[in-house]
Amino acid sequence: MKRRILLALAIGVSMGAQVKLPPYTREVLPNGVVVYLVQRTGLPLVSFRILVRGGQESEPAPLAGLTGVTAELLRRGTAQRTAAQFSEEIDGLGGTFVAATNEQAMFLDAEFLKKDFDRGLSLVADALLHPVFPPEEVRKTILRRADGLKVVKDNPAGAIGSYYRSFFFGAAHPYGRVPDEASIDRIRREDIVDYHKRTYVGRNLIVIVAGDFDPATAKARVSEIFGAAPAGSAYQWAEDRPPARNSAPKVLLIDKPDATQTYFLIAQPGARKSTSDRVALSLVNTLFGGRFTSMLNEELRVNSGLTYGAGSRVEMARLTGGLSISSYTKTETTAKAIDVALDVLKRLHDTGITAEQLASAKAYMKGTYPPSHLQTSDQIAGALGEIELFGLGPDEVNQFFARVDGVTLEQANAVARKYYRTDNLTFVLLGNAAQIRQAAAKYGAVVERSVRQPGWAAM
Repeated sequence: MKRRILLALAIGVSMGAQVKLPPYTREVLPNGVVVYLVQRTGLPLVSFRILVRGGQESEPAPLAGLTGVTAELLRRGTAQRTAAQFSEEIDGLGGTFVAATNEQAMFLDAEFLKKDFDRGLSLVADALLHPVFPPEEVRKTILRRADGLKVVKDNPAGAIGSYYRSFFFGAAHPYGRVPDEASIDRIRREDIVDYHKRTYVGRNLIVIVAGDFDPATAKARVSEIFGAAPAGSAYQWAEDRPPARNSAPKVLLIDKPDATQTYFLIAQPGARKSTSDRVALSLVNTLFGGRFTSMLNEELRVNSGLTYGAGSRVEMARLTGGLSISSYTKTETTAKAIDVALDVLKRLHDTGITAEQLASAKAYMKGTYPPSHLQTSDQIAGALGEIELFGLGPDEVNQFFARVDGVTLEQANAVARKYYRTDNLTFVLLGNAAQIRQAAAKYGAVVERSVRQPGWAAM
């Protein structure tokens, strides 16, 4: 159940108005838990979003995937419920419960009807604070994850991102430690128990409740339940280590002999979430490859017919990520498609964008922001979670339109020159190596490996 009901009128959002967070309260409990309460009447639903600081960044190097395994196991046996009982209770309430992880946090999202606030809160807290990690459930989860990693290699669109992260960031960087069969197999129950005990503590928790509830009752219940969590020690964030720009271009070629298409990715250092360039960079990327009517998609799909889709992404996480172009094409047009992508990149870097393009990107971002960030209670909870996690402040939302409007053409083009470079790029190609090896070599020194080899690292 995922209730996506449009409530733009309820939060006063219009295309011409400034967006604004609804009223909320923020409190820090004595044990360090940060609690946000956002009351929104009109729809009898309550959304819970719980964040645990650390995420993939906090994984021990040999145990890539530990945070994801831990998150998945939260609902597979607690102090009060077996895995079956937990699932039955969620289903009986018609609720949702999802736990996963990203670069900087574990996130747990749950949603229940207003009348089930207490039971929903009990389920969320039981899973988060009192999992027992039954040995059989641990075994099954690890086997399932390992099997899933093997299967994903049959899906080039899904696999190329893992090869890219391993090759681009390297094993010394938290973002380059990609879970593989070996790292998952190394995880033991004691590793999971120790990680949970060390990380799922008050000083690392952000609890956000948004929806239709009685504020006084909700505050008392949330404070009582989460205030009982051990305070523990706050996770100490790693220092930002931006990926170094290559001294020469480099290429990873992954051989999939039965492939009839080549999936490719072209990357360079990007930015972090807290960069002051983030709004201008988002505007430029929207034009370059962030929407269907983008420069990349226009050239690679519409004008040349080389692909059904092309785009670009700027990873803005807590640590500096990458900026990448991605697409796919028939094996025989591999070099042509990559060359077209590089030509578009060069055009953006050298000549920038026009005032008309910038105005279009601003209208697009302002038009899509409210429905993707502020229309539902769980979206609002997500926005508050990012504000807290990245230390951004409420103006991140409340002044968003003003900051978009404030980006000048000169600023946008300065950002384009700064980030969208054309020198010493990283290329990742996944396809039939026998047929594209020569094409790959024209872009830099090639490291080759096969999808049949275990793991993701270039060996």
